[in-house]
Amino acid sequence: MPRHRKVCFVIADGGHARFVQPAADNGLHTIAAVDSVTVHKRDRDLVSDRSGRSFESASAARHAYTPRHDPHEQEKTRFTHLVANRINEEREADLFNELVVVAPPSVLTELTDALDAPTKDVLLGTLAKDLVKVPDHELWPHLKQWARPVQRA
Repeated sequence: MPRHRKVCFVIADGGHARFVQPAADNGLHTIAAVDSVTVHKRDRDLVSDRSGRSFESASAARHAYTPRHDPHEQEKTRFTHLVANRINEEREADLFNELVVVAPPSVLTELTDALDAPTKDVLLGTLAKDLVKVPDHELWPHLKQWARPVQRA
């Protein structure tokens, strides 16, 4: 028996993600959204301590150490992995059987790399664009190659 086609579009960036599916009216509709609580925080709100300090070898001056990792980049990576885990869970729950991931190039690579093997197997394609702020009714031109009309039973 052929499986019913259920495609899911995941539209993400470093701090927001939307799960979009075609509906019976053949429009694209957001069915779920995930937002990072830390995306708009300042560095000092993300890091528990101030930078360490060091003495200058030639004088009595002191300087702060530069942090080795950017706290915002770490939060974006953490959020991207959270979204990948959510995608994996939704595929396991059989909420979709075809996947398209849309994200800016740097996030797209990280997100697709974080997907598990069975989820990568249902990946139809990727689009390297930032469409997070594009409303549902304006997504069709960007996603039409993957979004086919819904078959009514």
